Amino acid sequence: MAQLRIALAQTNPTVGDLTANAGKLVDWTRRASERGAHLVVFTEMFLTGYPVEDLVLRNSFVEASIASLDAVARRLADEGLGELPVVVGYVGRANLAPRVGQPKGAPLDAAAVLHRGSVVTRTAKHHLPNYGVFDEYRYFVRGDRLPIFRLRGVDVAVAVCEDLWQEGGPVAVVSQAGAGLLVVPNASPYEREKDDVRLELVARRAREAGCALAYANQIGGQDELIFDGDSIVVGADGTLIARAAQFTEELLVTDLELPEADPEARPGSYPYDAGDGSTITVERLDLGLEPVPPYEPEPPSIAARLDDLEEVYSALVLGVRDYAAKNGFQSVILGLSGGIDSALTATIASDAIGPERVNVVLMPSRYSSEHSLSDARELVERQGIRSRVVPIEGIVDAFEKEIDLSGLAAENLQARVRGMLLMGLSNEHGHLVLTTGNKSELATGYSTLYGDSAGGFAPIKDVPKTMVWQLARWRNEQRGSGEFIRDFGRPPIPVNSIEKEPSAELRPGQLDTDSLPPYEVLDRLLDDYVEKDMGREELIAAGHDPALVARIIRLVDLAEYKRRQYPPGPKITPKNFGRDRRLPITNRWRETGA
Repeated sequence: MAQLRIALAQTNPTVGDLTANAGKLVDWTRRASERGAHLVVFTEMFLTGYPVEDLVLRNSFVEASIASLDAVARRLADEGLGELPVVVGYVGRANLAPRVGQPKGAPLDAAAVLHRGSVVTRTAKHHLPNYGVFDEYRYFVRGDRLPIFRLRGVDVAVAVCEDLWQEGGPVAVVSQAGAGLLVVPNASPYEREKDDVRLELVARRAREAGCALAYANQIGGQDELIFDGDSIVVGADGTLIARAAQFTEELLVTDLELPEADPEARPGSYPYDAGDGSTITVERLDLGLEPVPPYEPEPPSIAARLDDLEEVYSALVLGVRDYAAKNGFQSVILGLSGGIDSALTATIASDAIGPERVNVVLMPSRYSSEHSLSDARELVERQGIRSRVVPIEGIVDAFEKEIDLSGLAAENLQARVRGMLLMGLSNEHGHLVLTTGNKSELATGYSTLYGDSAGGFAPIKDVPKTMVWQLARWRNEQRGSGEFIRDFGRPPIPVNSIEKEPSAELRPGQLDTDSLPPYEVLDRLLDDYVEKDMGREELIAAGHDPALVARIIRLVDLAEYKRRQYPPGPKITPKNFGRDRRLPITNRWRETGA
């Protein structure tokens, strides 16, 4: 057996910032070198960030990516790091003639091995995901190679992200080709409980490939997507050897004992049947590095898993933190009503960027209850955030003197005045406006366009109302115990904000339940209709009340135009409103009887 120390660089790149990402690659490679690593693996499309979407259709961007790869290879050598092989993702290009239906320029979701100042081999993702948040047939052409490089007596194969998730392709060839280690750069977005699915997948693929497997995953927020890290190393039998923490940058260094390479396996190109109707060319090369003398391995690191609510909360905080930082916002602003949604949103923001950078505006109307102001003021005091009070009654009166509005139109006017005030303060001071709507409200259209839906980022957009309460109670039980939790000395959310009946307070005595069923009933129905795509008959068969099914289907379907205009927010469920769920606004399809 041969020994090999690998370092998985679980890092947070920024889309489009090739210079900063390349600098981070050099810094983390130096850290890996200082830890005695023999190989360092970065994540999928690390040099460009992921996903880059339509940027890949610009020749200038693809050329910059390729040039950055060559430049960083030389820089590693210039800074004394050239002897340490680096696997890194970038955007490449296939040598294909243009044709209709092929992405412009034939971009590749590529990975390369850098060594001694040059790019020694390249590969590209073979399976292009085209489901959920992914649309990669639009952006890339598929690769057809599996590089296997000999490193200190061990044959190491490289595959990219989705090639691990699908049958056939490069991973199916690994066992035939006889590699001792498979490394996989990934940019696998977070959703609830995906860590369990991911570990089972990695273990199964390792057993199928007959070799150890190292899975390096990105962390960070990119618009709606959150990447949770959770990098994994397993043995050839699927046994977990090492695992990185979630939602934080980490260099996961792991010592492995691996089979020695077959001396009869010579450098060259060899075709293999990939089992999916395609042929994968295995390209073997030798880096010319001798096996390392026996050494004492470091104890492997297996980070503890977060529980469900901590995992979700950490994702939301990371999403807000990175959206603000990567888009250049130094502060945020939101309307604070004293209700649970704005209370949780403010708390997430305080944890994400610090309470001194969170601004809230209390905007009471003629219908606001006394406890709305008192609960909001108590939250401000508990967290130390910046606040101001701007009563809206006089502003609403001025509008109503010029235009006759009643009923819902009059209620919505109040919400739109509040939205106008927040956007005005955003323009004046450069704050990022956070909207405070939850997934249940967004699903049923229980929001006002250009009112409470106005803003730049929506932290709880993908959080059902019942989970909003769960997260608030969970957060109140924490005492600054983790990276995403600040210590305010006492629970940050007033108990009354959690326990009182939710209300928009746009008319006398208004309650959410005047317009909607109890949220525990509503959320179960929405989960089946939105997440699981059940039709009317399926919903009724699942035990939902037929009249309620018809009513909620109608509300959800009619609100599509509102959701299309809603700000982005962190995805935490399998199907968020945005990249995941794309329905036509103009649409006469109706579920039977709805």
